[in-house]
This record gives sequence, structure tokens and C-alpha cells, in this order.
Amino acid sequence: MRFKQEVSPVLELMFRMLVRLYSLVSYLPYLLLKSSDSESLSECSRRVKARSVSAHPEGPYRDVSALQTLSVCVQREVNTLDRVFEASVRRNPEHDCLGTREMLSEEDERQEDGRVFKKVILGEYRWMSYDQVYREAREFGSGLTSLGQKPLTNIAIFCETRAEWIIAALACFNNNFPLVTLYSTLGGPAIVHGLNEAEVSHIITSTELLKTKLKDILLEVPRLRHIIVVDNKLDGGSVYPRGISVHSMSAVQRVGAQPENASRQVLPPCASDIAVIMYTSGSTGIPKGVMISHSNIIAGITGMSERIPNLGKGDAYIGYLPLAHVLELSAELVCLAHGCRIGYSSPQTLADQSTKIKKGSKGDCSVLQPSLMAAVPEIMDRIYKNVMLKVEQMSVFQRTLFLLAYNYKKEQLALGYNTPLCDRLVFRKVRALLGGRLRVLLSGGAPLSAETQRFMNICFCCPVGQGYGLTETSGAGTISQLWDYSTGRVGAPLVCCEIQLKDWTEGGYQSTDKPCPRGEILIGGPNVTMGYYKNKKNCEDFFVDKKGQRWFCTGDIGEFHGDGCLKIIDRKKDLVKLQAGEYVSLGKVEAVLKNCPLIDNICAYANSNESYVIGFVVPNQKQLMALAERRRVNGLWEELCNSPVIEEEVLKVITEVALTAQLERFEIPCKICLSTDAWTPETGLVTDAFKLKRRELKTHYQHDIERMYGAK
Repeated sequence: MRFKQEVSPVLELMFRMLVRLYSLVSYLPYLLLKSSDSESLSECSRRVKARSVSAHPEGPYRDVSALQTLSVCVQREVNTLDRVFEASVRRNPEHDCLGTREMLSEEDERQEDGRVFKKVILGEYRWMSYDQVYREAREFGSGLTSLGQKPLTNIAIFCETRAEWIIAALACFNNNFPLVTLYSTLGGPAIVHGLNEAEVSHIITSTELLKTKLKDILLEVPRLRHIIVVDNKLDGGSVYPRGISVHSMSAVQRVGAQPENASRQVLPPCASDIAVIMYTSGSTGIPKGVMISHSNIIAGITGMSERIPNLGKGDAYIGYLPLAHVLELSAELVCLAHGCRIGYSSPQTLADQSTKIKKGSKGDCSVLQPSLMAAVPEIMDRIYKNVMLKVEQMSVFQRTLFLLAYNYKKEQLALGYNTPLCDRLVFRKVRALLGGRLRVLLSGGAPLSAETQRFMNICFCCPVGQGYGLTETSGAGTISQLWDYSTGRVGAPLVCCEIQLKDWTEGGYQSTDKPCPRGEILIGGPNVTMGYYKNKKNCEDFFVDKKGQRWFCTGDIGEFHGDGCLKIIDRKKDLVKLQAGEYVSLGKVEAVLKNCPLIDNICAYANSNESYVIGFVVPNQKQLMALAERRRVNGLWEELCNSPVIEEEVLKVITEVALTAQLERFEIPCKICLSTDAWTPETGLVTDAFKLKRRELKTHYQHDIERMYGAK
């Protein structure tokens, strides 16, 4: 995307002359000082990054540095997670490890519409050293043993992302307790399913989740005996079913620190032992538990580490994504293996403008100033839209300068050059939104649009390493090289795995396709997990080849480019064949339309009995109110969302965005339904309730659809 400029040609010429004069003055010393073998960004981007080891177009493809053998561990003979952390503690005993901000005050803030929001003022980060974290994990593990937790017996954690989560996980790794992870956003039935299937007797949680989610389902989990609360705020007035004891984490640690318990012999894990049983989000059905061994995780973080140069004590990582997700857990374990600091945050306190941060006080990024960060596309799309809204509110001069600098830097990046003057004068304030020191931004969890990726490159002055991996592959698959500024691709295979393409004839994807081989993505290597826990789908999705290597069939469709980089182009389960025979990728439609400023979230829906796509939209309240004012439509928020006039206006905007992004006509929603309810992780995206909404939407518009397309 190139921002449209209504700028005087003379002004644009003056801007370019100034920037080029600076570039010329700074380029001469660069030419004198640079080494003869150094390469520009564009030259690096064109470098071959992976090759097919079979010389056939279907692969398997490997990183050029791993053509002979795949990497399996960060350090030789350090093959379990407890040993990885112990090695890091020996190297960095007094270095800061885990940090949490102190809560200074909390107050209610009433909004203009009558709603009341909690606002907080937070202090500085308080840090625990690597040695302190190690001691606390050892004590907690000994305390759990005293409560009857046995090696090779599952224990569950159902908790928000925080320092205590990682301390509890390290304790479990050290004592060979397989850790069952559950999203803190899961609903009651999914929690019950996971706990009962894993047959846990001990669970680690928080006071908030115990009160709001666990307490009501305890009678449905008959094996549960011990609940450990991490934040040490026990509710003395609560009554729990007979046979269930509730303990604070600090009390368990005190028991574990007693000499008779601390000196008890610990049975260390083997590389092949299960470290984590990670339950999926359950967005497409009953959550599945993925069995991940110590060696699987270590292979995965070895591959990820190789793509992030110079990891070490000088780096600070901000942790705010769910630790029950493989992306966040892997990222934090990479940091712990290399002696980095991890400062904890939440989506509600991440930036100065976040919803829980009191106006005038600082968000977590401003205080921590992280150099490393992981983000899902939804977070980056939100940042993109917020920055663009601020650009619209700038003075004419500021907006002109921003747009000139944006487009100039975009041109220079395409040529392989940096723009230090623009970075310092124009983008410094934007970069400060995430602390100002960010050097690596890792994107994962879903496809990132090229538009958003380029925006993050330009405005935050750092590379975006777009990755691709699944829980079933320990989060590892590909990550783009940091010097590769191309967009829309997920990079070459990591050094821990290889990727093969399998023909999908029904969908029209084959390895013989030109100019790029295409097919279903299969990932093989030591990072491929042990399969699903107590689940029959293992035979369908996993297989072992003649050499004894495990493979996972992802269901995603990809193509390999000439330089060995992978691009995700479709998903087998995401494709819907319309009545006229066209295939629609619902995920692609949603990814494109989420960049529309009017949309906070959208779900596209279609089925094979019809010839159209419809959309369920959560609009941005500020943008929708402004649209209504321009169209002179009066009403409250709820009334506007139910207004046919406003629906038609929003549909026009969506259609324009879709056409600009070059969606086909049959991919563009022909009707939409506006919702006042914000989508949260608690509601999920494809829950039973949401499917019901889809059916209601289809019924609601059936008359209009039949009028437009003819009765079926």
C-alpha cells in the first residue's frame, strides 16, 4: 500500500532533496568504513535460504545451513528443559530474570456513556534474578511432591500470563511432572474435558480464575484434590467440595523449603518424557491435548534461536500473550535459555493508551523498553489502525511530513537501504509506543497481511520476523530472516525441521505447478510432537517415514519460492466451494477486511449450497459514529448497529477496501450484520454460540439474498 498524498509537488521535491543530501553526506563515510564483503538488505533478501534436499520440487526443503543434519539442541548434551535452565542459571546467577510491575493504585473511571472501567497506575518493574527463580522453582516442586504429586503424573495449570506461571512450569520440568496447559479463556465444558481427560489431581490457578471459572465446575472433576493459587490471595469465606484443599503458592514453597523436603531425591526427566500436554483453544471443537516432549521443545527453541542474532543479557522481552499458547511459551523459553530478561504485561496494560492504564501514566512498554516482542496479527492490526487514526488527526503539515516520510522509506526499503533521518525525525514518536528500543518483532499465530507488516517495518524501525508453526510442531516451522524485508512470506524452514509439499489435487495444488511448486505443507523433524493425548486423530495427522522421522500434516497450503522461502496461500479446512464452483478462503477475506478502520473484527461465512459470502461485523464505535454523523443518521450506538442505512454504508466501505485489495467479486460479502458485542477470547471465534449467530444472520437476510441472486 502507498499512502495517497495531496501534497504540493514543490514541497515533495524539497523533502526529497533534503533527505538525499543527508543520505549523500552519511553515505560517503559508510562506503569508506564498510567491509568489502558486506551486503545490502536487498542483496541479502535475494540470497537462497533453503533448498530441496531431494532436488525435486516437492522437497523436502531445508535451511541451507542444515542440509546435512537437523539441529536438535541449544547446547550439546543439554537435552531436557530443566538442564537448559540450570545451564542458564550457572551463566547468569545474579542477572535479572522475571519482572512484574508493582500496583500503586486502582480506581473506577466512569465513561460518557455511563460504563465504568477499571484504571490502574503501575510502578517500576521488580525483578527476580535467575538464581532466585531457580530456588523458588525448586522449592515449589518439592512442595508439590509433599502434596502427593508424583513424577510422570499429570498436573494442570490454568492461569494468566505472569511470572508465577513460568516458575510453576520450571518446577514441573525439574520434577518430571507433565504440565497440562489450559487457556484461561476456555469455557466450563472445555476446562472439565481437559482436566478429566488428563486425570489431574493438582491444579495451579489464580484467585480470579478460581472464583470466576473453576469454582462452579469442581464437582464435575472428581479426581481433583489440590488447588494451588499463585497470587496468595485465599478467600477465607469460600466453601469447596469435600476432599478438595486450597493452598497458596507461597505456602507450598515454604513446605518445599523445609530440610526434609528440600533434600528429597528428585527423579530427573529424560529427553523423551512428556514436558507439556498443551490443550488447543477449542475454537473448532473439543480441545485436543498435544503431547510435547522435552526434546521436541528444545529442538523447536533451537531453531527459533538461530533466527534471532545476538540474543543475550542485553535483551528484554515483554510477555503478555497467553503462556498456554505455544508461541508465547516457546518465545519465553528461548529468552530463558539465553539469559534475557522477561517483563510481564497484559493486552490491557501494554501501552500508554491501553484500556486499563490511567491517562497520564505509563504502559508496560514505556517502562520496560523491550528489545524483543512477539505479537499476533490482531495486535499489530490494532496498532496499525490506531496510528493511522492519529495521523488523520494531525495538522496538515505533520500529516504531510508523515506521509512523505512513509512513502520515501518504503521506496528505500525496497531498494535495500535504511533511512536514519526519517527514523529520527518522523518515526521516533511512533516507535516510542512500544518503548523505542525494539529490535526484533516476531509475528505468529495467524497470517500477517503485507500491508501491516510493511507498516511495522517502517514506523517501528525494526524487522518483523513472520513465523509459521503449530502446537503439533512445538511452535516451530519457519521464521523469515530478519534481513529479509519481503512481505507476505513466512521465511525458510528452521534448522530443526524440514518441509515437504504434498499434492492436493481436489483443490488444484500440485508440486509441478509453475512458477512455484504448491501443495499441503508437511513438517518433519525432531520438533514434531508425540501426537494427541488419548485421541484417534493421531493416525490421520501424524506419520513416521522410513528413516524413523516424525511428520505432521498441517492442512495448510503453501508454495515455495525460488529462494527457498515459504508462502502460505490457503488452508484445506478454510476453503468453501460455492454453489457456482468458486473456492473462497474465508480466512483470506477476514484478513483483508480487518485492515478497514471501520472494522474491529469480522467473521466471514459461506457454504456450498449458496453462491455468496456474508459477514458478521463488530464495527469500531468511534469510526461508525463518525460515519453516521457524515450521513446524518441519528441514534444511539445500538440503534446505529441495527440501522439498515448504516449497514448499507458500512457494506460500501467494506466493498471498496476489498476491491482495493483485489479480492474477487464472489469473495466480497454481499450482506453484513453489525454487532454491538465486542469479540473477546472468552466468546471465541467459532463457538457454538457464534455458529448460532451465523445461522441467525443467514435467516435474517435470506429474503434479500433471494431477491439479489434468485430463490434457490
